[in-house]
Amino acid sequence: MSTTPAAPAGGPRVAVVTGGSRGIGRETVSRLAADGFAVVIGYAGNRELAEHAVKEVTAAGGRAVAVRADVADEDEAAALFTTAEREFGGVDALVHAAGRMVLSSIAELDLAELDALHRTNIRGTFVVAQQAARRVREGGAIVTFSTSQVGMAFPTYGAYIASKGAVEALTMVLAREMRGRDVSVNAVAPGATATDMFLDGKDEETVARLAAMAPLERLGTPADIASAVSFLVSPDGHWVNGQVLRVNGGIA
Repeated sequence: MSTTPAAPAGGPRVAVVTGGSRGIGRETVSRLAADGFAVVIGYAGNRELAEHAVKEVTAAGGRAVAVRADVADEDEAAALFTTAEREFGGVDALVHAAGRMVLSSIAELDLAELDALHRTNIRGTFVVAQQAARRVREGGAIVTFSTSQVGMAFPTYGAYIASKGAVEALTMVLAREMRGRDVSVNAVAPGATATDMFLDGKDEETVARLAAMAPLERLGTPADIASAVSFLVSPDGHWVNGQVLRVNGGIA
């Protein structure tokens, strides 16, 4: 039986987007605002980027607010949802795009880096998903983020893949635990996507090689991933549930 009300008829749908100030998260904010969502933009530290995202949404006639939150801190994560409820009346979608990536061989990885990575990617996903499980309204959607690297197993991605494998497992369990709530739960797993995080430290030859791997012969764009998210949180995508959607141009 549901413990949260449905969105009011005629009222705005409301999305919380973590990692919403840059990259895929930022593009998702713009797309969902264009789709008619009021958006709470969660960001880790760069207030200027987050406020700029708010201004872009409001300039286009949408509604948005920015909230600084460490996604692994339960009180700060809860504040994202409390803000959505106070400002816009509730939460209909969570898109958890916040994440961290570090590349190193398993033999050489600094374990402090491992702990920081897993705090953000595993604990952060769990904490935010916990709030979503309690507070997303009937008919809503929860979208987490994995990576297509889970199926590719590239060297130096071991810690990152391990964290995202955990995200996929958590997502599948949550989809089943939401029985009776009419809330879908899915993970999006991008492939190589032209974001600052992906491009950092890669030379042109490496980028070109990775782009050529996909049968569509290019890198993904943040807009490609945001389109998939838009589908999953829409009524058209609501029957998709408990899935990992690999949005990668066909690489795996």
